[in-house]
Amino acid sequence: MKLVRSLIAAAVALTAAASALADINIGVSISMTGPGSGLGIPTQNQLKQFPKEIGGEKVNLIILDDASDPGKGVSNTRRLITEDKVDVIFGSVLTPVAAAMAPVAAENKVMQIAASPVGVPPGQDHWLFRLPQGNDVMAHAMFEHMKKQGVKTIGFIGYTDAYGELWLKAAQAEAEKNGMKIVAVERFARTDTSVTAQALKLTAAKPDAMLIVATGSGAAMPEKGIVERGYKGKLYQTHAAATPDLVRIGGKDVEGTFVVSGPAVVAEQLPDNHPSKKQAIDFVTKYEKANGPGSRNQFAAHAYDFQIVMEKIIPVALKKAKPGTPEFRAALRDAMEGMGRTVFSHGVMNWTKDDHWGYTKETGVMLQVKDGKFVVAQ
Repeated sequence: MKLVRSLIAAAVALTAAASALADINIGVSISMTGPGSGLGIPTQNQLKQFPKEIGGEKVNLIILDDASDPGKGVSNTRRLITEDKVDVIFGSVLTPVAAAMAPVAAENKVMQIAASPVGVPPGQDHWLFRLPQGNDVMAHAMFEHMKKQGVKTIGFIGYTDAYGELWLKAAQAEAEKNGMKIVAVERFARTDTSVTAQALKLTAAKPDAMLIVATGSGAAMPEKGIVERGYKGKLYQTHAAATPDLVRIGGKDVEGTFVVSGPAVVAEQLPDNHPSKKQAIDFVTKYEKANGPGSRNQFAAHAYDFQIVMEKIIPVALKKAKPGTPEFRAALRDAMEGMGRTVFSHGVMNWTKDDHWGYTKETGVMLQVKDGKFVVAQ
């Protein structure tokens, strides 16, 4: 009788263990405080709509605030892997934070899907994929627009960190390709509250256009500094500035600014034959129903696309392994490389073994701030 009870107890324990093992744990590290909060909070808002079950298995979403700090991003990553036993990590929304997280995720063989266009040395992105469009792709769209606008000379002001450096390299390559010249380069830290000295040097160079490389709410400050110095040329911002914060904080100083973006934030303005229109409309409709009219955000759309990814690759990985195992984590990564053409709210993605960025050069959409709103630029 004791033997029977022991066998029953063991069977119950095994069943409970198997049930726990079946839960899919997804770790998230995003900037809900600090300079990146204008990107992280909308991302968190979209994640509130994340499904509780995928592929017949329960999904646990574990969201941590990295406070816009690379060191905190690293500690979050370690905790998510060692304590929460996550199968995949989403984050961060800031490039320097995502870059700091990447080696930790790779060392532990956990796939990281970045919500920022993070670059790593060649051959070191085996476990890293990106949801935002790459800077090269977006720079292509921006410089094509500059060419049509007759721009010949450009002033550059951007962050001193990885995001600024990657954009500077992309801008230099596109400028050379299109017969343009970057005549002045200035940098500033994310924590700076003024760029007066840099703005004076840039305006003194009298470029046809200025390219401002900053993110979220921080993108308005350098532009206001340039406008206040009397600059009257064309102003361009990157896709990290395609948020309501740019207009809210910049006010009249950002009127007329050109901003490169993914298609999601202008869903209704997309032509009917645009491949992303259906998904973009779905994102905007659901997000603004939950968060209010005009609240749409480029980074919230990346979180929407993250859900599309998970709903596509998790059922594939489940056919090969159980959640919570190294085999399942590897199967998720392999499924990413083999998922094929997938329509997102932000364009068409096709990750492959050799391309963990995925978007084509036709992805970028040029917007312009008119009457305090983003409209497709003519």
